[in-house]
Amino acid sequence: MRRTRGSILMLLENHFPEDVRVRQEAYTLIEAGYKVIVIAQFSFKGQKMRETVNGVSVYRIPLLNIFQKRTPQDAASSFLQRFVSRTRAVMGYFLEYVYFTGSCLLLSLFIAVKEGFDAVHLHNPPNSPFVLGLFFKMFGKKFVFDHHDLAPELYLSRVGARRSFIHGALLLEEALCLRAADMVIATNESYKAIDIKRGGKKAESIFVVRNGPDLTQPIFQPVAPDEEMVKMGKKILVYIGVMGPQDGVDYLVRALHKLVHEVHRTDFYCLIIGHGEELEHLKMLARGLDMGRYVRFTGFIPKADLVRYVSTADICLDPNPSNPLNDHSTWVKVLEYMAFGKPIISFDLKETRYSAGDAAVYVPPNDELAYARTIATLMDDPEKRRIMGASGLIRMREHLSWEHVSKNLLDGYQWVFEQKNHQIQQS
Repeated sequence: MRRTRGSILMLLENHFPEDVRVRQEAYTLIEAGYKVIVIAQFSFKGQKMRETVNGVSVYRIPLLNIFQKRTPQDAASSFLQRFVSRTRAVMGYFLEYVYFTGSCLLLSLFIAVKEGFDAVHLHNPPNSPFVLGLFFKMFGKKFVFDHHDLAPELYLSRVGARRSFIHGALLLEEALCLRAADMVIATNESYKAIDIKRGGKKAESIFVVRNGPDLTQPIFQPVAPDEEMVKMGKKILVYIGVMGPQDGVDYLVRALHKLVHEVHRTDFYCLIIGHGEELEHLKMLARGLDMGRYVRFTGFIPKADLVRYVSTADICLDPNPSNPLNDHSTWVKVLEYMAFGKPIISFDLKETRYSAGDAAVYVPPNDELAYARTIATLMDDPEKRRIMGASGLIRMREHLSWEHVSKNLLDGYQWVFEQKNHQIQQS
């Protein structure tokens, strides 16, 4: 057996290799000579509980999904309905996180005996498995916290509550997780600043690894436009992404309604691609606004169809509104739009502006009418669209692709294992 630079156990409450960020990190570490083991969830029937994927040793645990997580926000819902729904969601998350953390503990003990590992790498959410990091630190392992999402801000953005017991508990859990970590991986500089402020981390222990697309993958190679879309003779607008309460697709649907009824433009067709807990609610919203002639929700589609639709797009849309989570976060869809050389319209958020640069037009946050007017203006300016798309593609190729941003991941692991070896030599 070839000697490895170190063995890493990753904990992921998602699917592998379907989770793009985790897959890219795991494969990069394998290529660099590390051994990588992943505990993840089943993603579909027939998937193996134990297998090796591209050199990554994968163990899977059954998915547990308790209660519907959507909390009704519309005016028609009563206080009691909102209270019951929110309580069910909180209990659902709590029980699922306890289940996941407990399952990871039992499975990691088995893996420790069978394969061994030198570091525990937690991909949040949830943050609760940090207790495994603390436990294994007693046996000389390193704990790495990969900070994907700000759990306190995610909670505020989903339910709109402030200064609640739950928010305080999430802040405490996050602080404990950060303080326990030997190394933190942050997705951008905003997260890094929060990790320093709320977690008391030293800057040298935090490595920023952005969500850069791997441009060598076939999915980022443009193809011929979709003939059916082209024959429509309209400007094609495209949204790709998850549809949760914080993702702003409802802002997009209302903005498109204003584009028709207040800006008086009907020469467009919008494809909304993806899935999520809000999908059915969003379909109802679009039907209620009589937008069926202008909007199609595709749901989950094959990669070949996705590539063809994005290749056809005249404009790509990022409707993430300003909220506690989005104000600090980087959105993968923006980077993916740039990888296709497409112009983008986005609300003006700090990290989105950093990522997209001149590839996007920025609209005052949460202003649906301004968003609609911006769509109309960009629809009428093909030269600006061309320049914006080219700018984004250059920025992606030269600065933000996985080829560039993954270097910090390797630097981080070199640093944390050097710290480990130094401690061993001193003991």
